Amino acid sequence: MSYATLITLIAALGGLLFGFDTGVISGALLFIIPEFHLGAAAQGLVVGIVTLGALAGALLGGAAADAVGRRPTNIAGGATFIIGSLVSAAAPDVATLIVGRFVIGVAIGLSSVAAPLYIAELAPAGRRGTLVSLFQLAVTIGILASYVVDRMLAPTQAWRTMLGVAVIPGATLVFGMLPVPESPRWLMKHGRTGEAGAALRRVRHEQNVDAEMREIAADIAQDRPAAWRNLAAPELRPALLVGIGLAVFQQVTGINTIIYYAPQIFEAAGFGSATTALAATIGIGVVNVLATVVAIALVDHWGRRPLLLAGLTGMIVSLLALGLASHEGTTAGWLGATTVACIGIYIVCFAFSLGPIVWLMIAEIYPNRIRARAASVSTAANWSANFLVSLTFPLLRAGLGSSLTFTLYALLGVIGIAFVARRVPETRGKSLEEIAAGWRTSQAASAA
Repeated sequence: MSYATLITLIAALGGLLFGFDTGVISGALLFIIPEFHLGAAAQGLVVGIVTLGALAGALLGGAAADAVGRRPTNIAGGATFIIGSLVSAAAPDVATLIVGRFVIGVAIGLSSVAAPLYIAELAPAGRRGTLVSLFQLAVTIGILASYVVDRMLAPTQAWRTMLGVAVIPGATLVFGMLPVPESPRWLMKHGRTGEAGAALRRVRHEQNVDAEMREIAADIAQDRPAAWRNLAAPELRPALLVGIGLAVFQQVTGINTIIYYAPQIFEAAGFGSATTALAATIGIGVVNVLATVVAIALVDHWGRRPLLLAGLTGMIVSLLALGLASHEGTTAGWLGATTVACIGIYIVCFAFSLGPIVWLMIAEIYPNRIRARAASVSTAANWSANFLVSLTFPLLRAGLGSSLTFTLYALLGVIGIAFVARRVPETRGKSLEEIAAGWRTSQAASAA
């Protein structure tokens, strides 16, 4: 195993926590609802408050990653995970639970900015897609682990233990990040050239380091300083549109309705008990992990755009089929099997497209000086859309029914295909500095 891969796996623990705390609520909610007597709106708040915290954490993460570095921001994310998990597990009432979930959200926001950013800035251009996609693989493994924990603890209804288990990987992330180097691009941006060269030599062949250092220095010299006001610069707008657009489409096509509410969807489809619904949900988690492995194998060979277009197409078809099955469900005995099949296909298509590629492109499409803040704005847009979808899904199901709700997500997927086809560039095999130069060139050509 290369040193770059080892560092990536450590940083990707933030993704594991991200996935675990995203998925664990789906099983815990089955037992929290009767204990705290939650209605539809309260359920949406308990689930959705994490995304509101993640929105705050994402904005904080961009500034922190610029000010103190990518590595300390990842460590702070792990420590915040520990605090939020302990508060949630010990919550005596719904208000305290919401506070704990908000803190977990802040941790997720920090990690979802800092971890992909850190990995992208350390990874060689030819392997960047594979290595950054390991973050999304860790997310899916975390989701699967949360489903397994939920299933194991469901017979005793131990939802507090479900929420508290995240302390273990949180501590592993904190201690794992302590000995690893800082991002060489962050060090270069802060004038610490000697340290940047030493960090880069730990993850590159010696003969490539000097040329890459010159390329990084040239890009930093051309770019605007890292300040929020510079995000509005004309040369950054095309990249920012792509980053924000992809982040929003990842969410409004419905992924977290499946992740958060899968057990309830399966119960509505005819699975007779909470434990049976959770067992079906574990199967979906396994599919999610395996399909993400496929994405890791393909992203640096096939490219970003083909995978995005293929995945969105499959997601649209499966959502429409799921909507049709839900519409027929009042009389059709095959609803349960159809629901599992449609959700399985949807998860496969998401996992090799929008799942890993959005986090990858957010981390790679921006210039060096402004990358952390631009990535944090894109990530904040992702969590804003996530909050909106997770908060409204129970209300949409109650008001429109499952059939129209899933059809709505499919229609948003159609808009997503048009966006990718028109706006998203191919970045496969290019260095971060080459991608930044490409945006400058295209903007200059548009202005001419």
